[in-house]
Amino acid sequence: MSGLQFHKYQGTGNDFIMVDDRANSFPMENVALIASLCDRRFGIGADGLILLQNDDLSDFKMVYYNADGNESTMCGNGGRCIVAFAKDLGIIDEEAVFMAIDGIHEAKIKENEVSLKMMNVNSIKNLGKYMFLDTGSPHHVQMVSDVEGMDVKREGAKIRYGIYGESGCNINFVQQISPDEFLVRTYERGVEDETLSCGTGVTAVALAMHNRQITSATTIRIKACGGDLKVRFNALEEERYSEIWLIGAARFVYKGNIPCCD
Repeated sequence: MSGLQFHKYQGTGNDFIMVDDRANSFPMENVALIASLCDRRFGIGADGLILLQNDDLSDFKMVYYNADGNESTMCGNGGRCIVAFAKDLGIIDEEAVFMAIDGIHEAKIKENEVSLKMMNVNSIKNLGKYMFLDTGSPHHVQMVSDVEGMDVKREGAKIRYGIYGESGCNINFVQQISPDEFLVRTYERGVEDETLSCGTGVTAVALAMHNRQITSATTIRIKACGGDLKVRFNALEEERYSEIWLIGAARFVYKGNIPCCD
């Protein structure tokens, strides 16, 4: 069959086109093609596209593209979804080690739950009204009184371009609902809209809330629009965090073939 064989996966509503590219046949530099595949009206529709490729040092390599077609920084939910994809392909069983743009990641999968080990965080900037940190992707974390009532796309875009310029930043709005639980909504650069969930974003929120002493918990529950996630970590001295695990469901949606790439 001609065309592109693809699989669709979602992690708490953050959805991705998965392509088995172990043969290195996908046209990786075709930004317009990737954007068209991610288009929800004229393509498959997704928050991003992920290639699974061979890697000499690990079980596989993850190459992630935003919905605008450009290769991007680490995607936490995408990382969890590619682990589920790799298991379905028979590449791994219940544990994985894979290469991503920010380095090697470990992961564990049991049924639909995927636990992904994130990179250590060694710096958190406390800037008064908001905090900034990098959890594989850059994140702005800001507490608000009514996160459900916000126009996240409008307010997120203001901050994304107003403070961070063309290179941008992901913008997270947070509301505490219990000592160890938070509501989070995220505006993602590259998607240029709110997404139902952002893995590196909820990781950033959990660490920022602990660093600012909003919570003393080291396992934090996050309610995103697309579902529930947990972030577990070790708090070291000053602003440093290690053993950071992002935990939640990652599910296969469907697979298909689309005419392109011939």
